[in-house]
Amino acid sequence: MKRILIADDHSLIRAGLKQLMSAESDIEVIEAGNSTEVFLSIRNKPVDIVVLDISMPGENGLDTLKELNRKYPEIPVLILSVYPEDQYALRAFKLGASGYLTKDSAPDELLIAIRKILKGGKYASA
Repeated sequence: MKRILIADDHSLIRAGLKQLMSAESDIEVIEAGNSTEVFLSIRNKPVDIVVLDISMPGENGLDTLKELNRKYPEIPVLILSVYPEDQYALRAFKLGASGYLTKDSAPDELLIAIRKILKGGKYASA
């Protein structure tokens, strides 16, 4: 069973992603609405991957990514954002992201990205 932490400040997005992943028998989803909740969740239940939004209240996703990479370098992070790759992907990869996917991607692409990253690979939107 792979434990995935979805970090997005919009509960509707988290619910939709959780619903999408609920069809997968080997995935358990944990939710966080901000950076503080991300770190509390990881301390309470170790995760296999973090799916992280860039735009969140308080500490933004890129700052959270930097801190995640410092504290938990073994946990891969997939950035899932409304921002096009040409604006943030390179910066995210430099900060330690294992993947970058835009929210306008096909739903199946998210699962493809997660599975590739969990196998040690990197992922960027097509």
